[in-house]
Amino acid sequence: MATLEIIKNKLAEMHQAEEYFNALSTNIQLSGSDIKVVAVSSVQPNEGKSTISINLSLAFARAGYRTLLIDADIRNSVMTGVFKSQRKVEGLTEVLSGNADISRALADTDYPNLDVFLSGQVSPNPTGLLQGKNFEVIMGVLREHYDYIVVDTPPIGMVIDAAIIAQRCDGSFLVSASGAVSRKAVQKAKEQLEQTGTPTWITIQQVDDYVPPVWPATRDAQQQMAHLDFHVQDVEEGVKYALSCGASLSEYQ
Repeated sequence: MATLEIIKNKLAEMHQAEEYFNALSTNIQLSGSDIKVVAVSSVQPNEGKSTISINLSLAFARAGYRTLLIDADIRNSVMTGVFKSQRKVEGLTEVLSGNADISRALADTDYPNLDVFLSGQVSPNPTGLLQGKNFEVIMGVLREHYDYIVVDTPPIGMVIDAAIIAQRCDGSFLVSASGAVSRKAVQKAKEQLEQTGTPTWITIQQVDDYVPPVWPATRDAQQQMAHLDFHVQDVEEGVKYALSCGASLSEYQ
């Protein structure tokens, strides 16, 4: 198994948001033993989904859980800007296409309890790979070996890949940067994820250096995640504010 190192300046940035993501991971843990695999998507690129995926994975690992971060954004991965390796590492594309064994693709990291499954080479048909039986089998196997799995997916507003992936997960986060997309676009993306039959939660990134609030996006999720009333700390000023589960999306437009 290869070992990936987290680039030092990236790790320093992640430390700033530890308190928020510790709270988020704790609330996911309290939501029930059936929430173990979480997909993270966005409406469009550059809204912060990969940042949230990485930080959430680190939070689970810090808490002592055996955690796997899967980079399933085969079309446009950014993980190589965060994790580095001294040698070539096979990835999801190679495993799904049958060109590599999963044992060669999983990589541990220099962060305790965290493994990473990189995306691999760009595929000419990512959707076809994700729709294949191999992806279903792989996800089933990985569930047996990890306490929590976080899957970074492509933006659902761009391709259907995220919905395909969400079908193999227990819940989905939809990330949206405030002011970047319309409320209609967020609503459409949320509906696409909800059609997979798994709970969907929305996170809004207010500004680049402001940690995002979270609330359940469906009535069922509100009931299931009723304990998501928690305080979030602003990274820059340390100002805490209370967020109600019943927060309306319109409040952030």
